[in-house]
Amino acid sequence: MDHRRINLALQGGGAHGAFTWGVLDRLLDEEWLEFSAISGTSAGALNGAALKAGLAAHKGLAGRRAARENLDALWSQIGAMSDNRVVRWMSSLMPMPRGLQRWTELISPAAWMDNLTRLFSPYDYGPLYVNPLGRLLRDLPYADFACEPGPHLYIAATNVRSGRIKVFTGAGATPDAVMASACLPTLFQAVEIYDPDTDRIEAFWDGGFTGNPALFPLYRDSLPRDILIVAINPLMRDILPRSPVEIADRVNEVSFNSSLMSQLRAINFVKRLHAQGKLDPDTMKNVLVHLIDDDALMNDLSARSKSMPRPGLLASMKAAGQTAADSFLHDHADKLNQRDSFDLAGLFPSMRPI
Repeated sequence: MDHRRINLALQGGGAHGAFTWGVLDRLLDEEWLEFSAISGTSAGALNGAALKAGLAAHKGLAGRRAARENLDALWSQIGAMSDNRVVRWMSSLMPMPRGLQRWTELISPAAWMDNLTRLFSPYDYGPLYVNPLGRLLRDLPYADFACEPGPHLYIAATNVRSGRIKVFTGAGATPDAVMASACLPTLFQAVEIYDPDTDRIEAFWDGGFTGNPALFPLYRDSLPRDILIVAINPLMRDILPRSPVEIADRVNEVSFNSSLMSQLRAINFVKRLHAQGKLDPDTMKNVLVHLIDDDALMNDLSARSKSMPRPGLLASMKAAGQTAADSFLHDHADKLNQRDSFDLAGLFPSMRPI
């Protein structure tokens, strides 16, 4: 295969981000495939930062091995944080149907924490509060995310004061920025970082509220046209949610997909203008869009499992990501740097208002 350059856009979604771990693990096998830039949000920021730091540490195959080592260490530590022994024991006995899976989630520590977050704020912990992601990020084998070598890294977070997206890059792509991108406000205290754009210390929450992931940093002229999105929140769910948990799950998915859908709609609009000859090619980039996902798998999981990073779930998600990436490469590798492999027109069949 000829050398191809692409950009990665990595979606957030808690423990389901282990799917992206598997995707990246498989893509790293392909020496002809170069990652020019990475945009990540929440779990996607964790994956993107680990990938970037590993690739930047060494050249060639050694960099790919370092990136894989970083990703493995990241998710091993995340899995070690889980102490959900009841669910792990039941999962080891037999595969669980969805109904039983729901029941085990309801009695799990994650469910107790979910209920507690409705009564208590992270600020109620006082001096006992610690964000575990800080130590996790700093203990990675390669932890320099802000270094100049390697792919460009863009980390999206939400400015609490303004409600606007903030993209950290270059020297600003620090462990604190990654923590901000993954800061769910019901679980973690806002991460405070000095923002040179506003010349003040700002508080930041999870980037999923405003850009999951942020695609616009990847439109730069110096970057390739191709954006490969790794999606872990299902776009489609055919069965109507009826139970309280199912309704809450779908609300979570729709909310955290809304920014991505808006950006894809804008890209589709620009592509239509290009196709109709109404836009000067030098005026606006005609982006090529690719997607790796597994909606069937994600439809069979609940949003609550995002906060349950038990080792068994992470391993199965990684394997699913590896399989999905392998299928993508088999079916679409020849389209990279040539044409879209994702049907945006099918996603937005009509751009006319009703």
